[in-house]
Amino acid sequence: MGSTVEPPGGAYLHLGAVTSPVGTARVLQLAFGCTTFSLVAHKGGFSGVQGTFCMAAWGFCFSLSVLVVACEFTRLHSCLRLSWGNFTAAFAMLATLLCATAAVVYPLYFTRWECPPEPAGCAARDFRLAASVFAGLLFLAYAAEVALTRARPGQVASYMATVSGLLKIVQAFVACIIFGALVHDSRYGRYVATQWCVAVYSLCFLATVAVVALSVMGHMGGLGCPFDRLVVVYTFLAVLLYLSAAVIWPVFCFDPEYGEPSRPPDCPRGSCPWDSQLVVAIFTYVNLLLYVADLAYSQRIRFVPTL
Repeated sequence: MGSTVEPPGGAYLHLGAVTSPVGTARVLQLAFGCTTFSLVAHKGGFSGVQGTFCMAAWGFCFSLSVLVVACEFTRLHSCLRLSWGNFTAAFAMLATLLCATAAVVYPLYFTRWECPPEPAGCAARDFRLAASVFAGLLFLAYAAEVALTRARPGQVASYMATVSGLLKIVQAFVACIIFGALVHDSRYGRYVATQWCVAVYSLCFLATVAVVALSVMGHMGGLGCPFDRLVVVYTFLAVLLYLSAAVIWPVFCFDPEYGEPSRPPDCPRGSCPWDSQLVVAIFTYVNLLLYVADLAYSQRIRFVPTL
């Protein structure tokens, strides 16, 4: 009679990867993600930069969700040279932001109650409405994972699962919105002061991405100084830099001496520099508040670099 040889680490397949609350949220992400872009690709339709962004966001999130579920289910994530807890937490937060944006952009640009003209007809409208509904459900599924995996007060967890780590993803995402507005005819090159603001946005973005990358790659312990202390110092400097940009940018864009205090009446909608400058100003203050909140939470985080 032969004997059954058990794998040294237990069962090869980890059923909890799909049956636990977090696993259930990930399975729903796969179902809603596949349904959303299938509806759009089949008959809903998309066009332009907005439609391409939505399809790219849904496709990117679906692809990485497949990777996460597959690695969790087969336990292959232990073979990857990265901090799995940091990777999944960072991806869940990024996917939440991307899907939230797509869930707003697609209905705003493509969904109407009226039937479009033939050959699309009412079938296209129905597919777009259904895609919009599933896009919202997809966002909720990713938000549920973030809520389930977020570190609770007093809990020792991976850095990206803490509030400070999650805020890093939001800060980088907001910076991307700022960059998008800057390149859309914002005329930031007119003054040295506004160029300084662009340098602030770029420097803080690169430093934030570096923090996230070090966390995901599990290299936080090889910096020669405590990672948590380094993060606090960087966040404090980022607050000061964004504070300067929050003062300088509105002055040199909306003060009558340097710019336009109100939107010019002859400025074309969709390609008006004043609109881009306003977007940059708004999201500068948004990121300033995010960095201030990050600084407050960074004072009391406890995390394990190798998780």
